[in-house]
Amino acid sequence: MIRLLKRLHYFYFLFIVLLFFVLFYPLYAIAARRTAWYGVLNRLRALNSLICSIFTGIFFRFTYEEQLDRRRHYIYCGNHSSNLDIMIFCLLAKGRFSFMGKDELLKNPVLKIFFNTIDIAVNRDSKISSFRAFKRAGAHLRQGRSLIIFPEGGISMSQYPPVMTAFKNGPFRLAIETATPIVPVSVTDAWKKLWDDGARYGSRPGICDIYVHKPIFTENMSADSADSLKDTIFDLINSKVLKK
Repeated sequence: MIRLLKRLHYFYFLFIVLLFFVLFYPLYAIAARRTAWYGVLNRLRALNSLICSIFTGIFFRFTYEEQLDRRRHYIYCGNHSSNLDIMIFCLLAKGRFSFMGKDELLKNPVLKIFFNTIDIAVNRDSKISSFRAFKRAGAHLRQGRSLIIFPEGGISMSQYPPVMTAFKNGPFRLAIETATPIVPVSVTDAWKKLWDDGARYGSRPGICDIYVHKPIFTENMSADSADSLKDTIFDLINSKVLKK
């Protein structure tokens, strides 16, 4: 019975996400026309995420180690086990921000409008693609935009319940090169409501807990510190994930 209910909720979840994407699409298309309107585009994404949260009964509870400065831009760095993570970070990040994700998302019917405009697609198997993507990401940061990165490089399908996998180095080198503070984010239990895209185990309503660690500032770090920074942030994020 529980499996059936989770399967039914999954199809309802898909319906709600697609319904409101279609309703928001004209607004997305207008806001995506000009770079100057990208802040509006992000506010629309946040509103869409909030509405989908309400209608599906999947809610997000944020706990902050310390309040973030809304006037600053950050690199938000989180673990990744659920498609809900997109909604979570749309609600968490403020102002002008971009996601960085795999180039497969350029074919995603919902996300491609964003990855063709405000967001940054990267093919991690191509050194040229990675170089161009991180160069563009650096330009975004220097323009005062925040960046959202999942340094695991995707959702691991090798183990359920999921465990964190090794982080890629790129985000941490980028943070040091641009002197941008990193905000580690522990998405502790979103996978219990929707693992990956939900196709295998379905979905269910409930509250997802997200712990937002205090920013780590990188102004005085050298390039040689990238590996230790990566390890520090991995341990911070995982310390909260393991408790769930």
